[in-house]
Amino acid sequence: MEYLHTMIRVSNLEQSLDFFCNKFGLVEVRRIDNEKGRFTLVFLAAPGDVEKAKDTKAPLLELTHNWDESEYAGGRNFGHLAYRVDDIYETCQKLMDAGITINRPPRDGYMAFIKTPDNISIELLQRGEPKPAQEPWASMPNTGTW
Repeated sequence: MEYLHTMIRVSNLEQSLDFFCNKFGLVEVRRIDNEKGRFTLVFLAAPGDVEKAKDTKAPLLELTHNWDESEYAGGRNFGHLAYRVDDIYETCQKLMDAGITINRPPRDGYMAFIKTPDNISIELLQRGEPKPAQEPWASMPNTGTW
């Protein structure tokens, strides 16, 4: 058995690509536009997986945009995506600077949560051991749900 990808439906492809690529840092590696089926599939890889993704040997995130759908409810029913990051504090600061809300700050130096424009949670996990507690994260409250 081999893990291939996670698919999420997105209501606005441009907004989702801005979030996932420009702000979160994933890389588009493949796109399929299907006129007959009226959908677009966009496959994204983490920067460290781009080379493996060219040979379809990396886990990918598949954004599915059904052209005639404008809204999806219940994003929390999906669960969450999870990504390991090299520096949880640096990553969260970069995301905040890009206008992304940190729903669950990395108070423990190890785990944080954010949400996509379609309300799907993303868990960020520190690579290796947790980082020492650091402000402003240590005292930052939760915002919304995750």
